[in-house]
Amino acid sequence: MNLKQLEYFVRVAEVGSFSKAAVLLDTAQPALSRQVRLLETDLRAVLLQRTGRGVVLTEAGKRLFEHAVAILHLVAQARTDLEAGREEPTGRIVVGLPPSMGRVLTLPLVQGFEQRLPRARLAIVEGLSAHITEWIASGRVDVGLVLNPQSQEAIEVQPVFEQALCLVSPADGAAPGDEVEFAELAAYPLVIPERTHAIRRVIENQAALSRVKLQVAWEVSGVQSMLDLVRSGHGHAVLTRGAVLASGHPQAFRVRDLKAPRLFSRLFLATSATKPGSPLMRHAVDLLMELARLRGRDSDHINS
Repeated sequence: MNLKQLEYFVRVAEVGSFSKAAVLLDTAQPALSRQVRLLETDLRAVLLQRTGRGVVLTEAGKRLFEHAVAILHLVAQARTDLEAGREEPTGRIVVGLPPSMGRVLTLPLVQGFEQRLPRARLAIVEGLSAHITEWIASGRVDVGLVLNPQSQEAIEVQPVFEQALCLVSPADGAAPGDEVEFAELAAYPLVIPERTHAIRRVIENQAALSRVKLQVAWEVSGVQSMLDLVRSGHGHAVLTRGAVLASGHPQAFRVRDLKAPRLFSRLFLATSATKPGSPLMRHAVDLLMELARLRGRDSDHINS
């Protein structure tokens, strides 16, 4: 087994085709196929199953794919660390963002890299907070922003900011008042994320403690889709002011603070607890923390 074989295998698996992978890797397809066959022979396992539309991973292939991605990422990190003595950080870094943060941070993050880290390469992936922590633990992502993370030995977190959870209603159909007691949520049909979502866990934990029976009208995990449903009169949502700001149409909603008790969604910056930090990593963490905190302050300015 060698790194080139792993690189070829990963690329074929990602695109699902030997011919497409050969083009992307700028190599002849027979040579690519030969290297993958040598890898299968060495491991004594079939890794890729050919179909009428290309190739798919076998069970053995799926297991190797996770290891191969992590190995190649560590190799890239090693190259970055060896270049750490240079004045200007170089290398590649992968940042994970929740969709609500990706919508408002992707552009300023790219601009920040262009201005401060022009020799570095940036990759941004979006996913639920639970997925981002898994990706960091496996080495597929270097640093990420996560909401209300559960404790994990493989992950180090530092707080960025917290935002109060609010009841979000259509601007033209909300009841008067600036605040809503948590117990009053029982009267509102809710558009709410599925159970693995961080905000869903916060709401349901408090509902159990307060013995409040929630009306779940629709289960939708995408924050933008949730707000589209609220805006169209299909229910109400429990989100942060920042999520409403990120929608691009904050004037379309009435946002009222929850009280008795107040609930918060807490944003953390997450990194691996086992990987050493490179100069590029430290610069990227500083930039991401700066932009996220600035975004948190802006979000507090949405009118109730």
